Amino acid sequence: MADSAETDWVSRFADEVISEAERRAPGKPIVCASGLSPSGPIHLGNLREVMTPHLVADEIRRRGLDCVHLLSWDDYDRFRRVPAGIDPSWSEHVGKPLTSVPAPPGSPYGSWAEHFKAPLIDALAELGVEYTGISQTEQYTSGVYREQILLAMRERRRIDAVLARYRTKEAAESKEESAEYFPYRPYCELCERDLTTVTAYDDDSTELAYTCACGFGETVRLAEHDRGKLVWKVDWPMRWAYEGVLFEPSGVDHHSPGSAWIVGEQIVADVFGGRQPIGPMYAFVGITGMSKMSSSKGGVPIPSEALEIMEAPVLRWLYARRKPSQSFKIAFDQEIQRLYDEWDAVGRKVASGAAQPAESFAYDRAVRTSAGPLPETPRPVPYRTLASIVDITTGDEEQTLRILRDADGLTALDEARPRLDRAQRWVDTQLPADQRTRVRDNPDTELLDSLGETDRQALRLLAGGLDEHWSLDGLTTLVYGVPKLQAGLDADAKATPELKAAQRAFFALLYTLLIGRNTGPRLPTLLLAVGADRVRKLVGG
Repeated sequence: MADSAETDWVSRFADEVISEAERRAPGKPIVCASGLSPSGPIHLGNLREVMTPHLVADEIRRRGLDCVHLLSWDDYDRFRRVPAGIDPSWSEHVGKPLTSVPAPPGSPYGSWAEHFKAPLIDALAELGVEYTGISQTEQYTSGVYREQILLAMRERRRIDAVLARYRTKEAAESKEESAEYFPYRPYCELCERDLTTVTAYDDDSTELAYTCACGFGETVRLAEHDRGKLVWKVDWPMRWAYEGVLFEPSGVDHHSPGSAWIVGEQIVADVFGGRQPIGPMYAFVGITGMSKMSSSKGGVPIPSEALEIMEAPVLRWLYARRKPSQSFKIAFDQEIQRLYDEWDAVGRKVASGAAQPAESFAYDRAVRTSAGPLPETPRPVPYRTLASIVDITTGDEEQTLRILRDADGLTALDEARPRLDRAQRWVDTQLPADQRTRVRDNPDTELLDSLGETDRQALRLLAGGLDEHWSLDGLTTLVYGVPKLQAGLDADAKATPELKAAQRAFFALLYTLLIGRNTGPRLPTLLLAVGADRVRKLVGG
């Protein structure tokens, strides 16, 4: 474990959490936590909120300890605004709990919250993330937090004093002119919105009076009232204490002066008698390329969209190999091919024992959890090869199998799945139309007639060597070897600047003759896809 702690951020945090658990709550299950608001698409940046504690909790479970990962759905938060693309009539729901707002038009779900929770729930299952989900709507409306709410109201002046330290001068002056501070906000009985103002509260009877912007007002007994919630800066530390959270990360925005994380450290101790969890700040997750067909409607793609184009272990690996404080990007464009090349290379290094410890730990956390291994592709053909093949064949399974049989000896497409399906989806949804490969139907006779003898000879050498070299490795040797042969060099001769230039010119000629542009998928893959007879026809051989 010492080696692991020195090289692996997950193990280091697990060590800290276990040590802290022995001090705070010996013998009890260790609690890691995440919190997400289903107020809109839960994107790949939000996923770090879940993956960070998941990886730590999973490491703790691997060590044989009882650990629970709580995922709080902040679905009792208010609906703040109508996003672009949604019927403006939804503005009548602004201020209501997310679980009381109708789902977007056409959704099969019963509420706004359920609509945006559903795709992440499916994605987490595919990613192997084990968690216990908690609906904050259910927690508040069932009275689970009643004693904590009454405590916060009794300690409202102490809470206000903590918050006052971070108020701007203008906010402080406004506060002096306003009514007493209350950390609880009811949802209106009449309009269901939180456009309410608490006007009075009695600690002994727990009678609370409020008015609403809609004109309604009433007095309730807070000891029996379950239609409201604590404000966020009090709600979060309350949950830390109530749930005994030992580990919970948070985004950069939670670490500015006066933020919920900063003030929560004191509120959890002074008011609720708890302690702030170990909580790393996590950095930004970026995207290279974005789907024009994204269901995020112009926002950052969501995890389920990433899982359409990459396998779950690869997505897990992106979060496991970087410390929470390190930003990284998820590829939706051509970079996904390079990403998969790197992933496959790490897998080979791990299998051979040549990987560095950090590489091995991250890879192991990607391909399995404490519950067992994740599904994998039996024959992991390079992603770029699969993408080229399905691009050229436009998804025709018979042609795809023919090429894969020639290229890698596959006997059934299922041997290449699910990676094959991910590559197909990437080509269908992410590859721009002007980059799709379309093989010519007929030879470019005008170009062929204009060629000099050197180019004609190169094409004859290629056409004559196809049958003998009909495999990925063989065709690679052939296409690189033709210019060498023409230059009088051996097949294993090192490339000189002149030879590289000749090879580039030859490749550009082949691409032009085969697909009508001077670049394209890797030539050996393209040649296999086109087929020997058709290649000979198109190159005039």
